[in-house]
Amino acid sequence: MGAAEPLRSELWVKRRRCAVSLDPARALLRWWPSPGPGAGAPGADACSVPISEIITVEETDTRGKHYGSGKWQKMEKPFAFTVHCVKRARRHRWKWAQVTFCCAEEPLCHLWLQTLQELLDKLTSRPKRLLVFINPFGGKGQGKRIYERKVAPLFTLASITTEIIVTERANQAKESLYEINIDKYDGIVCVGGDGMFSEILHGLIGRTQRNAGVDQNQPRAALVPSPLRIGIIPAGSTDCVCFSTVGTNDAETSALHIIVGDSLPMDVSSVHHNSTLLRYSVSLLGYGFYGDIIKDSEKKRWMGLIRYDFSGLKTFLSHHCYEGTVSFLPARHTVGSPRDRKPCRAGCFVCRQSKQQLEEEQKRSLYGLENTEEVEEWKVVCGKFLAINATNMCCACPRSPSGLSPAAHLGDGSSDLILIRKCSRFNFLRFLVRHTNQYDQFDFAFVEVYRVKKFQFTSSHMEEEDSDLKERGKKRFGQMCSEHPSCCCSVSNSSWNCDGEILSSSSIEVRVHCQLVRLFARGIEENPKEELDS
Repeated sequence: MGAAEPLRSELWVKRRRCAVSLDPARALLRWWPSPGPGAGAPGADACSVPISEIITVEETDTRGKHYGSGKWQKMEKPFAFTVHCVKRARRHRWKWAQVTFCCAEEPLCHLWLQTLQELLDKLTSRPKRLLVFINPFGGKGQGKRIYERKVAPLFTLASITTEIIVTERANQAKESLYEINIDKYDGIVCVGGDGMFSEILHGLIGRTQRNAGVDQNQPRAALVPSPLRIGIIPAGSTDCVCFSTVGTNDAETSALHIIVGDSLPMDVSSVHHNSTLLRYSVSLLGYGFYGDIIKDSEKKRWMGLIRYDFSGLKTFLSHHCYEGTVSFLPARHTVGSPRDRKPCRAGCFVCRQSKQQLEEEQKRSLYGLENTEEVEEWKVVCGKFLAINATNMCCACPRSPSGLSPAAHLGDGSSDLILIRKCSRFNFLRFLVRHTNQYDQFDFAFVEVYRVKKFQFTSSHMEEEDSDLKERGKKRFGQMCSEHPSCCCSVSNSSWNCDGEILSSSSIEVRVHCQLVRLFARGIEENPKEELDS
């Protein structure tokens, strides 16, 4: 029997006779209780697992096991094979499950093993060799322990070869990716928090651009996507990127997504100042409230993780607002909007469709049919702001399950630009509280949200520093600012929080690069299946 033909047998699972079927066309393994040979179709108690979610199969030694009375006595020496697979648990968690199938005939056992292995061998997206960076200091300092106890055994089971680097200082992972030969790996895995992921991101993007001869300091440069995927084993304080792409910050779940070879394209924003690359961002660019929090917390590292709560309360009570001008290019290629209440999920239609429309737009510009930047009009907002946030993803975390922008999409080539104008401390508190519940946090008169593919910010107190950027901006929005006499000086500059790092300049130029990197993830699943009774 070939691997392309359906296979069906009467086998035993947990001392119960079961009909077991394997349909290569549907890539699905199913089993259900069977009272006897020739049992009918599966019922409601049937179990199934996709071939793509089988980790491995192996022959099981049944010698030395004592079986009970009854029908088991007929199998003096049963032959068995075990299927190691993914089992879905609550709240988007995945668990490692094992199902052992027994039969009386050795040839039948070997036929099942061979057929399943042939199907697994055709899954070419699975990694065979990984480079693993472990941050032993991030979060609660449990990165190495988490990897050794929860991840390494699963990689060994899946026959994945790993090379492990335990970092000893900041930026070691980024520098290593510039120096070592990464062509021999199928992916890069980081064990740590969002900071560790950012290091890997910068190293991988930078290495790819250097190899392609692309100048990262040019804001308009078309960046080249990296062929390697990044896996995230969460071991940080918030693990925002992992939570927003998988739906949980569980190490075992992330390891299983890596093993089965999931792939999720993700947007990356480049942040420039005066034609110099400052950083890349995948989650949050925050000025004002979130910038002040990260700047204040850096002075209080001795407090541990509680410093974020302390700095957050202090910043809220300070209630500073900042004056400046935001100009942005609306993302007209996207098929969604920030307030459509349609979150990004696995197999997201919005991301696929937006990517296609953006490519068509770029082709028209390439062939001279139109210059998109000239056709599309830049919009301008001037005023005093408590916070300016730009999110490439929902930025969900355990404290904010829906995130800062619940309908933001991971791969649609856009960022959600959120402007919180000056308001009372009470109203700002109402806005913040809505990040923890299901109410629309944008439903306030002092909050504006736009879906953009580029934006610039100029602080009113940094005009002399940003003269070059301002001269370009005058042509776009100088006239509009003159029509808003209410724009007046208030307090000094804030800092930009770029994925947890402080930027050196308050005046920046940001561009979203559609699906620049890929993760070992599939997005948050809409309706996770119930646990298998295995």
